[in-house]
Parts: sequence; structure tokens; C-alpha cells
Amino acid sequence: MKSLILKDLYNIGHNTKSMLFILAVFAVAFIPTSGVGAYIFICGILCSMMIVTTFSFDDNSKWARYAMIMPISKKDLVIGKFIVLAIFCAIGSVFGLAVGLVGGGIAGKITFSPAAIVELLFLTLAATVISLIFGSMSIPLVFKFGAEKGRVLLLVSFLIPAAICFGAYKLLVILGVELTDQMVFILLCCSPLIALVWGYGMYQISYQIFLKQEL
Repeated sequence: MKSLILKDLYNIGHNTKSMLFILAVFAVAFIPTSGVGAYIFICGILCSMMIVTTFSFDDNSKWARYAMIMPISKKDLVIGKFIVLAIFCAIGSVFGLAVGLVGGGIAGKITFSPAAIVELLFLTLAATVISLIFGSMSIPLVFKFGAEKGRVLLLVSFLIPAAICFGAYKLLVILGVELTDQMVFILLCCSPLIALVWGYGMYQISYQIFLKQEL
């Protein structure tokens, strides 16, 4: 499993400079206008998209077919992709926090008080969870339709979770349930568990799709 994860991390290293450039441009564009929180979310989501790029590398090198002659199961390949996705999401969110602290300080968008730092840490957690949910939706799509079509369908992977969240919010409004700060805090604390449950569901779908494929 470790070798599968390292393979994708080494491969994506070729795109590191271009991704850093994109994140730097977004930092200049969003931190002064939208704030540090928005930038952290952008970094997490953008980095989650890199999981599709790892599939492109695999397709170009016929990796899956080669992997099947080694002591690697299809389950290992699928699990490896979800672990790599989690790493991308965490790195992206933490990077957004680090750059956001510097850029926000320069732009005067944050105060370095304990309360502000704690708030940014919670936003980083939320960004990691949301990018993980969005990114995990793209994995079964790529297994089903391939990396090239999967890029086009990335929008779907973002719209479906967003639609579910919006629907849940509207349902709460209809039921007369008000989202208080305390409730939002509880949801935020429960968000890692929600992401794990969602990711496990996407893993099961991805595995069943990949299991039926002939390589």
C-alpha cells in the first residue's frame, strides 16, 4: 500500500510547480478580496482535483494492467487512491492556511489573536472535509468513464454533494430548524465522521465498478 501511495505522490511531483503558481495567483486574487477562509477552501478543493491527474498518469502508462501481475489487488488500488486523495486535501488546506496567514497579515485581513487562529484552524478542518467529500465523488466517475471524461465530469462531482447539502439546509428551513452557532460548531466537529462515511460509500462504489472491469 505504501508503494502505491508513493507512486502517485512521485508522479504528481511533476505538476507541483504549476500548482504552486496557480495557488499563488489565487492568493493574490482572493485573500485581499474574499479573505483567508475562502482561500483555504480554494486550496483544498484545487488540490483534491489532482487525484484525477494521477489517473491520467496511470492510463498513459497502462499501470492498472501491469499492477495486476504483481501481488496487488484491485481493492488495494482503489484504497490507495482514496488515501492519496486525503493526503492531497490535507496538504492543500494546510498550505492554504500557511499562505493565508502570511497573505492575510500583509493585506490586513486577519488579526493574530487566539480566537482568530482557532477560527482559521476550524476552517482548515472544514476545507479538508469538504474537499475530501468533493474529491471522493470524482473517483468512481473516473473509474467508470476514464480520466479524460472524468475531467469533464468533475463539475458533477462538485454539484452532487453541493446539491445534497443545499437540500438538507432547505429541509431544515422548512422544518423551522434554525442553524445556530452552536449547531454549526457541532456539525463541524462531526464533519470528519461524515467525510469518513461518505468516503467509505464512494470507495464501495469505486471498488464495485473497478472489480467488474477487464484490464
